[in-house]
Amino acid sequence: MDRYVCSVCGYVYDPAVGDPDNGVSAGTKFEDLPSDWVCPVCGAAKEDFEKEK
Repeated sequence: MDRYVCSVCGYVYDPAVGDPDNGVSAGTKFEDLPSDWVCPVCGAAKEDFEKEK
């Protein structure tokens, strides 16, 4: 699964880990995150993430 990087702060969303502090379980693809999910570090919108190269 692809990892995505926040273009604002550099946080990496790793689907193998998820975002357990915000109710996103491990194994959740970035595409399957709710549209109102935000970066847990800086609060940037999902649209501010780019696929890691």
